[in-house]
Amino acid sequence: MNKTIRHAMLTMGVVATALSGGVQAAFPEDKPVTMVVPFAAGGPTDKVARELALAMGKTLKQQVIVDNSPGAGGTIAAKKVLNAPKDGYTVLIHHIGMSTAPALYKNLGFDPNTDYEHLGQVADVPMVMVANKDLPAKNYTELLAYIKANASKVAYANAGIGSASHLCGLLFMSTIQQDMTTVPYKGTAPALTDLIGGQVQLMCDQTTNLAGQLKAGSVKAYGATTMQRIPAFKDIPTLHEQGLKNFQVNVWHGVYAPKGTPKAATDKLSAAIKAGINDAGYKAKMAELGANVPNDKNASPEGHKAHLKAQIDLWTPIIKKAGVYAD
Repeated sequence: MNKTIRHAMLTMGVVATALSGGVQAAFPEDKPVTMVVPFAAGGPTDKVARELALAMGKTLKQQVIVDNSPGAGGTIAAKKVLNAPKDGYTVLIHHIGMSTAPALYKNLGFDPNTDYEHLGQVADVPMVMVANKDLPAKNYTELLAYIKANASKVAYANAGIGSASHLCGLLFMSTIQQDMTTVPYKGTAPALTDLIGGQVQLMCDQTTNLAGQLKAGSVKAYGATTMQRIPAFKDIPTLHEQGLKNFQVNVWHGVYAPKGTPKAATDKLSAAIKAGINDAGYKAKMAELGANVPNDKNASPEGHKAHLKAQIDLWTPIIKKAGVYAD
């Protein structure tokens, strides 16, 4: 066959592949990958995303750009990625809110289980139950007794409906079978300000939000929501070891692509995620934030998908029983 004709046929084949929506072998070398974050810059998820973007870029040999699209508890960003081109160049990073959205929103508009390609989990951020320093209870046992005796006087703060602090409070009240007055705020910062000032008494939030207060001793810590003590805060006992057996709330983060993204793209993205979370710099930064890197099972697409489904099954009855709905 004439070399000129052969070259023309090969060129036509490449063009046909591109036009049909197929992913070229060069992915993702022709343009950066955009990682959409459902929350504002500087927050816990944003911090994880920016470290992950740097680490993934090393494997992809391409820049990963962080795009903050906050609002509506993360659903704006989730829909943005859902409607993005299915070419692997737009992904979503979202936390535990991906598993609570189906119960919180009556008209969510997407199914987290079926409308995305699950690429892998990337971080688990533990939480700590904290209180105003003047609360008389010295430990968790005394705290539980105090709550039972003064339930109407104990105000539990959270960062807003559907926030991690809100979810932790719902699970805590469900587990101890005791309701408390809940006070939602527009974010963690104002909630912590009032907790320290004594306007509210109790709160449960991520170590990425509480690290400064915990190190400064401006709040009283009653227990971590993990099975083992948090390496960065080894002096804080877990609620589990203090008698609240198997109480565990981790704000896990996962990465998603729109359903139908070609396997050639999702395979490379998943491989970059696995390499990224095992990067020494990423691990060090997560440790500094008090966060953990997922095991290989949860970091895999299959493990991520299974974990998401299990989390939806866990949170749905708790949220529905509480009668909580987001706008």
